This record gives sequence, structure tokens and C-alpha cells, in this order.
Amino acid sequence: MHAFLRKLAALLTTYYAYMLEYRAELILWVLAGSLPLIMMGVWGEAARTGDFSLSSLEFTRYFLAVFGVRQLTIVWVIWDFEREVVEGKLSLRLLQPMDPAWHHVLSHLAERLARFPFTLSLVGLFFVLYPLAFWIPSPSQVGLGSLAILMAFTLRFLMQYTLALLAFWVERVTAVEQFHFLVYLFLSGVIAPLSVFPPLLQQILAWTPFPYLVHFPASLWVGIPVDIAGGFVIGPAWIGLFWVVNRWLWRKGLQHYSGMGA
Repeated sequence: MHAFLRKLAALLTTYYAYMLEYRAELILWVLAGSLPLIMMGVWGEAARTGDFSLSSLEFTRYFLAVFGVRQLTIVWVIWDFEREVVEGKLSLRLLQPMDPAWHHVLSHLAERLARFPFTLSLVGLFFVLYPLAFWIPSPSQVGLGSLAILMAFTLRFLMQYTLALLAFWVERVTAVEQFHFLVYLFLSGVIAPLSVFPPLLQQILAWTPFPYLVHFPASLWVGIPVDIAGGFVIGPAWIGLFWVVNRWLWRKGLQHYSGMGA
């Protein structure tokens, strides 16, 4: 176990150094995730003239939390894995004494570390421009919100990595992700808080994985009422399900894989 942890630490250090080489690109990616800030203005203005369950200030804080959640949970493993399969680069990873998935996990974690200062600076600038939106989460909000973000990243990664394994059979699996991303935007709480959806739709969505990718952790951060117990039961249940499907597709896919050197 000690040797395995040393390998993980070495990979994390390597990927972090790699990410630092592209700091300018990281800034662009941080800005590219600013859709929640745009929706903040839309819903904030709507709250001033309409009748919603959230006030204009609550909408502002919610979408700022959504921006933070998305910065910490963004995943791109499907594009990397598809390229590895199509170009035969996966063969080199299979020769190493560890699951290739660790490369993707650690590259994502290293990117989070490199991205964090830029994200924090943008959030700080936002509070300078909108001081009324500033709030200090309670210890329980910080703890539960952070745990929910870890759950959201794990679930999002497994969902996309499971789709990525279809690259063993489909040459352009990223086309599937593009459709999945649209569903993710509308049902996860990125476009609108799920609390403004019709009650029946909220009940249906509660049994899907989407609310626990963005809406659930963002709501915990800002103190919007959510089913905390249910979220921490249903979310891990979906993680377990995707893990089982992922491992099954991985075994079947390796039998089908015929990349260069395989």
C-alpha cells in the first residue's frame, strides 16, 4: 500500500507541474465556466418582478455557489479516454502496474489545485463588486457542502468515465457526451435552481443522479433547504451503480480492444 501511495503522489506531482505549464489556458477555462454568473443576473432580475421561492439575493448566492461547484467538479475524462483508445495510446497504460483510471483521476485533482487560485480570485472580485451577496457559511454548511462536492465529483467522474468506456465500441463517443451534457445543464441545477421546478418534477428528479451533481452541494453551501439525508443516500447509491457498470464495461471493453500494441 505504501508503494502504491508513493506512485499516486508521484503522478499527482507530475500532473500538477504539467497543469502549471498552461496557467493562461486554465484562466480561460475558469472564465468558460461562467454560465452560472450569467444565469445569476437573469434569475435575480426575474425574482424582482416575479413570485419565486427564492429572493433575488438568494438567487445570487445560489448561482455563485453553482459556479464554485462546477469549478470543482468539472470532468473531461471522456475526451482523453476516447483519444487514448482511437490512437492506441491505451496500450502503454495497460502495461503499467495500475488501473489507467488513476491517471485520469489524478490529472483532474491536479487541475483542481492549479485552477483553485484563479477561481478564488474571481469569487473575491465578485464580492468586491457585490458586497451585499457576501455571506459566511456555518460550520455545518461548510462540512456538508464539502462532502457533497466530493460526492458530486465522484459521481460526475464515474458517469462520464462509464460513457467513455463505450469508446471500445463507438469511434466518437464524445457525441454521446454532448447530448448528455445538455441534460446535465437543465436537470442538475445549472440553468435554474430545482426548487423553481414543478413539485412533481422535483420528486422525479430526486431519484435521478442529476440533482446531486450541482444543485445539492450548492444548496448546502448557501443554506437552501434540501433533503440532506436523502441526498447522501441516493447520491452514493448512484455512485455504486455506475461503479458496477463501469467495471463490467471495462472488462468487456478490454476483450474487444484492438489498439496498437494491444
